[in-house]
Formats: sequence, structure tokens, C-alpha cells
Amino acid sequence: MATGAPEVARTDADGRERRRPSRGMYVLPSLFTAGNIAAGYYAVTQAIQGSMAEPAYFDRAALAIGFAVLFDGVDGMIARMTNTASDFGKELDSLADVITFGVAPSLLAYLWGFKVLPATSYPMLRDRLVHLGIFICFLFLICGASRLARFNISVNPQPRNPGRPGKKYFVGMPIPAGAGVIASVVHFENGSPIEDARLAVVWLCLILFTGFLMVSTWRFWSGKEISLGKRHPFQLVAVIVAIGAVIALYSEYALIVIALGYLVSGVLARLAYSWGQKRRKAGATN
Repeated sequence: MATGAPEVARTDADGRERRRPSRGMYVLPSLFTAGNIAAGYYAVTQAIQGSMAEPAYFDRAALAIGFAVLFDGVDGMIARMTNTASDFGKELDSLADVITFGVAPSLLAYLWGFKVLPATSYPMLRDRLVHLGIFICFLFLICGASRLARFNISVNPQPRNPGRPGKKYFVGMPIPAGAGVIASVVHFENGSPIEDARLAVVWLCLILFTGFLMVSTWRFWSGKEISLGKRHPFQLVAVIVAIGAVIALYSEYALIVIALGYLVSGVLARLAYSWGQKRRKAGATN
């Protein structure tokens, strides 16, 4: 028979008993996951209403994806802080990520970059770009879903180009970061869609490369070593507030710098590792 006393879940590493959180606490991370899904759904509804004459819909879709990235980070952080991580929460989070960071950005990328391309003196080129855009945006979605599936089944995954020992990295670009690349570019242009076929080709290459980075085994900074419980929490809070203020005031520039900077960081880490390997091989042969 149940009693009013809280149950003891387990003993931690220090030998202290940790009480099991109440059932209501398990709902808290899922509320942010629901917010993630809502933002993704809103992004889809806005993207399909966008046009050359009404670019604000595209911009709102991009901003919704940006807010969803925030929700995605908060729900995991709350689950860890409150010790309310569960298998249900993990599965719900993965499904939410497929919708918000897979379906929504791939649809936005297609509608913004290809679908509304104006009819030029080369209509055949425009049609080919539109059809190729459908395929590449679908590849982005598949790469994102594959990245999530690999993450869910991996146990202590290690990147092909390891970094400092003991430091945790993501293997491949996380899908929220991939969606952030798409959203930041659209927001940088204030939702104004691509009108030049040459820019559409560049957009095509960026989407394809971002998809490749998600399924790659290259290392990306995870940020898991950042914690408010460390020695200088006030300095960390001050830095977070400063970054938030910059994003609020100069969102077009700040978000694209953050998104593309993160993308480039993974590429530079891979190039640096390859260069170091060649130097070590050359030194071994001498």
C-alpha cells in the first residue's frame, strides 16, 4: 500500500540517498519538448504562407526554429537538474527534433530558396533547380533523422578525429545546429527569398554540406562541461546574459555568426586533426 513518504530511488556516488522526484516533476521537461513541437508546427504553417510579396512569413518561420533550439536545450537541462530523465522523455524529444529540426527547416529551405525563384530568361534552369532543391532538402531531412537515430543507439560515441582526452564531443553536427544554419540564413535576409539562380546554387551546396556534417563522424563541441554549479557561476550567468542581449539587439548578425561559426568549427577541427596526423607520420618516417 502506498504511503505519504517519498520513495528512495537510488544511492549516489557519495553514498547519499537520493529521493525519487514526484511524478509531477517528470512533466516539466516534456512541457518544453511540447513547446519545441509547437514551434516546429508554427514554422511549417508560416513557411507555406511565405512568398516573394510576403517574406515576413519566412522570417517568422526562421525565428520559430530559433526559439525551438532554445526549448530543446532547456528541456534536457531541466531533466538533468531535476533527475527526471526518462525513456518516454527521450523518445518524445527525438520525435520533436525530427519535426522541428528536420521537417520544418527542410520545408523552409525549399520554399525560401527554390520554390519562389522567379521565372528568368532560363526557365529550364529554374525548373531544374526547383526539382534538385526538392531532392537536396529531402536529403537534409534524412540526414537529420539518421543523426538522431545514431545518437539514440550510441553508447559513449567517439569521433573519428578525437580531441582532448576526457572532453566530451558530439559525433557529427547535432540536428538543432543544422536547422539553425538554415534558419539563421533566412533570418539574416529578413525572410526575403532568393531571386538569383546563382545564389540558389550556393544555397543548394550549403544545405547539402550541412546534411553531410550531420551524418559525419567529425567532432563538434558539446558544451556539456558548462555548468552553473562550477566555481564561477555568476561570471557564466553574466556571459549568458550578455550573449542574450546581443542576440536580442542584433539577431540577424548574431545568429548567423553563431550558426555558421559552429559549422566552421567542426570543419576546422577536422582539418587540424588531419594536418596533425600528416605531421606525425612525416616525423615518424624521418
